[in-house]
Amino acid sequence: MFPQLAGLVVGSVRPGAGAIVVHVTSEGAPVACPGCGAAGRVHGYVDRQLADLPLGGQRVLVRLRFRRLRCATVGCERQTFRELLPGLAEPYQRRTIALSAQAGAVVRELAGRAGSRLLDVLGVGISRQSAIRSLLRLPLPVRPTPEVIGVDDFALRKRHRYATVIINAVTRERLDVLADRQADTLEAWLRAHPGVRVVCRDSSGAYAEAIRRALPEAVQVGDRWHIWHNLAEAVVKEVAAHSVCWGKSGPPPREGVRAATTRDRWRQVHALLDQGVGLLECARRLGLALNTVKRYARIAEPERLVRVPKYRPTLVDPFRDHLRRRRAEEPAVSVQQLLAEIKELGYTGSQNLLYRYINQGRVECDQLAISPKRLAGLLLSEPGTLTDAQRERLDAAIGACGEMTMLSGLIRDFAALLDPKDGNDRLLAVWIELARQVDLPHVHAFTRGLANDRAAVDAALSLPFHNGGTEGVNTKTKLLKRQMYGRAGFVLLRHRILLG
Repeated sequence: MFPQLAGLVVGSVRPGAGAIVVHVTSEGAPVACPGCGAAGRVHGYVDRQLADLPLGGQRVLVRLRFRRLRCATVGCERQTFRELLPGLAEPYQRRTIALSAQAGAVVRELAGRAGSRLLDVLGVGISRQSAIRSLLRLPLPVRPTPEVIGVDDFALRKRHRYATVIINAVTRERLDVLADRQADTLEAWLRAHPGVRVVCRDSSGAYAEAIRRALPEAVQVGDRWHIWHNLAEAVVKEVAAHSVCWGKSGPPPREGVRAATTRDRWRQVHALLDQGVGLLECARRLGLALNTVKRYARIAEPERLVRVPKYRPTLVDPFRDHLRRRRAEEPAVSVQQLLAEIKELGYTGSQNLLYRYINQGRVECDQLAISPKRLAGLLLSEPGTLTDAQRERLDAAIGACGEMTMLSGLIRDFAALLDPKDGNDRLLAVWIELARQVDLPHVHAFTRGLANDRAAVDAALSLPFHNGGTEGVNTKTKLLKRQMYGRAGFVLLRHRILLG
């Protein structure tokens, strides 16, 4: 019934006021002095009360009497000492080791408040602060340093404070959590844990520098998800830059003040560049941001800066074919007449919505409006997952613009490299040379980023290791942070990550 009391003498078990009281004494075996090792003699007795694991939903109190002993050795620094209780309780604690472990396990999953409420239902009366202290007393797992690790950062306070998590990239066991994401901190950890040969990381320059300094012979493996994500961002910008070209089948672009200002600024920037003026001086003379000047400078013609309108789906879209047919049959048909006809077909919108839809030219265009971001999503999707309508819309956009055709081919070729195998590093070199030959400035920027971290990218496309397990730990960490609202501090968060 009480396995944690093995080695002690149970005197009585009596029900008390709201708890079961167990009277226990020590066996009386000889006890050695912790100072000199000589056997001690009884000096007196000490009474102590401990909370133990509940029994039948009721609290259990262990009232323990054990000996206080005196060392018989003359001159020993330990004149008196208490009898230890190995396996039952730690010094000065009011709970048994078994109860503290159970409370810590509950808090590990539910955090302080929720854990305290559940423990109260189970018959353990404990505050949330005491429950958290029980978790902090649980020993952290000591795991051997693996040859392949994953390193990534996560936010303690977004845009202000970040920490670093280190895992075994093969088994996904959590190894350690560092208090920041500085290169010196990671370098010190790597030097203190020799044996690492492969490190999976994202594109962080601080992590790359720390690994180079601490483990110059280690292989750094980039994260394939981040590589694909960087390409996706470049694709979105390229699709937006050619929206006037592929959007010819959609609603016409808005020729307003904004489009005129864009063309004027492009002419001013390129006029200064033709005179040999630098980008920074162009920004100063024109009163523009340097990044804005760079964006205008890399575009060969101003039409690429004019964007197609970003229309959202409306209640009129299902009746677009009917409106096109009626306006083709009777060009002078009134809007009121069209409104009455589509209302009979189920239209529930207003007359003003129909007016705007017609005035924007969305009835006569060959295709429904689509945003550059949605079209980029179609380009980046696996062809087998697209519906017939999506595939038709994508083929129309690709066929209307030569740059979009080249961009589509580059995306398909790069997607094939994300399946890691030997020789992908050579194929990547061919892909980069092919991408640099086409007029796609944002893709060129992506290739320059690959060149800056080429060794890690080659390893990511050739080796089976990846940083997905670290990203999974970060996802779990976000749940832990929401449970604690960020108030518990780094120490508790580190314990919950490593014990989770």
